[in-house]
Amino acid sequence: MEFHVSLTGRGDLAAQIYRQLRDAILDGRLREGERLPPTRELSRSLDVARNTVAVAYDRLMADGFLVGRAGAGTFVCAPARVETGRRRAPQGSGVQPRAVWRSIPPMAPRPTPAFDFRVGMPDVRLFPLETWRRLVTRELRVTAAGYLPPEGHEGLRDAIARYFGIARSVRAAPDDVIVTQGAQQALDLIGRVLIEPGDCVAVEEPGYPPARRLFHSLGARVAGVPVDAEGLDVTAIPRAARLVYVTPSHQFPLGTPMSLARRTALLAWAEGRDAVVIEDDYDSEFRFEDRPLEPLQSLDRSGRVLYVGSFSKTLAPMLRLGFLVAPASLQPALRTAKRLTDWHSEATAQAALARFIDEGLLARHVRKATRVYAARHARIAAFLGDRLDLVPSAAGLHLCAKGEADLTAAPEVAVEDLTTYYAGAPERGVVVGYGGISLEHIDEGLRRLFARGNRGPR
Repeated sequence: MEFHVSLTGRGDLAAQIYRQLRDAILDGRLREGERLPPTRELSRSLDVARNTVAVAYDRLMADGFLVGRAGAGTFVCAPARVETGRRRAPQGSGVQPRAVWRSIPPMAPRPTPAFDFRVGMPDVRLFPLETWRRLVTRELRVTAAGYLPPEGHEGLRDAIARYFGIARSVRAAPDDVIVTQGAQQALDLIGRVLIEPGDCVAVEEPGYPPARRLFHSLGARVAGVPVDAEGLDVTAIPRAARLVYVTPSHQFPLGTPMSLARRTALLAWAEGRDAVVIEDDYDSEFRFEDRPLEPLQSLDRSGRVLYVGSFSKTLAPMLRLGFLVAPASLQPALRTAKRLTDWHSEATAQAALARFIDEGLLARHVRKATRVYAARHARIAAFLGDRLDLVPSAAGLHLCAKGEADLTAAPEVAVEDLTTYYAGAPERGVVVGYGGISLEHIDEGLRRLFARGNRGPR
């Protein structure tokens, strides 16, 4: 590994080389077993006498930091008494983020529990990894080097337009599709293009916290709008709202679909108020009964709906691929925002996903995964229905139930607290995901959760 040494040109140059190499070993930048450049090569790159480098190496060997191997070179040999650790960035507190970032909680990694009912996690064991590896390998051979257009791989945009046109009745041509790194980036691009600081953005209450926090970080005044059995209460949207974010196909986190009457009312409201609607079609691919209502996007006739989708739940989060379908009036600005953000998403994965869709493999995977998730959905619904007020749901990767439940009673069981999805006065309950737990472990996990008297009102 090439290591950078910088000399001041003053003082003992051998001592400077010694200190910098020693510090690199101590803080882990140079690891045990790594080969250092020969003294002749390092002296040439530093423009110093070879003997100067040799003196530094000899001193490091004497202190036990390096070892010479005849005919092989000089290698790092950190002594056992030294506890190496990564060097940290400067710890001064003089530079502070904007005030808004102090109000947004950081996301801390959580260890995987014995019984994992967390929300938003697909079962990655269902992902056809060998098929995906074959497609990626093929695309690595043929994908052209260089930058893609910011809207993404042409073949993938075409595949998305066709697939979601059939599966979800989305009205889109390839030019209407912009490929993103998941749904969250799609929301960020929309916010960058549409939100002025101080604008009012309406979100569902309860709703998806990352969307709420994102709009808040962009300077919006975020207003929660209550959700009932028919979906978002359109009459409660603030008059000042410039943008409305909804999950109409499978409301997050309750799981209820928005009725046709509410969809029609929301579109009429948006047109009357000159507002925009973001339709996040969250995990609606997995449907266990009933035909879903048409998306808002397919009912929209005035170009006010932006449709957002993701493959993170359908396939695997590691892909970091999503998309948005935008009205023609917003497409140039959204493409420019994408280019300024990251230019484009990863090319090989986009090409592989295009082929995955075109070969019918996505549809096959969704059918297979839906059967697996349907069994888990039914098992959890039966269990929760005897203990809490189950919210009816016929799709997705989680179920919601209202009532009192002590979520600290079983630390080995991870479920979501419904109250965390409210910005205002919350309702008590649980949100139980089933993407990360196998069918045979569901009963035991829920029994442990409810073993200590967790029984909500019926």
